[in-house]
Amino acid sequence: MSGDDNNRQKENQTQPHNEFGKALSVLSQMGITIVVCIAVGLAAGYFLDKLLGTTPWLLLVFTILGIIAAFKSIFDFAKKQ
Repeated sequence: MSGDDNNRQKENQTQPHNEFGKALSVLSQMGITIVVCIAVGLAAGYFLDKLLGTTPWLLLVFTILGIIAAFKSIFDFAKKQ
């Protein structure tokens, strides 16, 4: 019986660290998602502006689209949780 008590105590001790790790993982994923969405929009807009000579319009449009995509990804992620 003391073996079961020791296992329960170990589970209770590791639970706060596990929750912190999960929370940190979620926040990291959300932050990376925001940065990547906006960076892809910026890069696409910059490349297309240089290719088509429409500076700065496509850069602005694709940056805004990247921001919208970032918010949509965060909302979708929040729905799952």
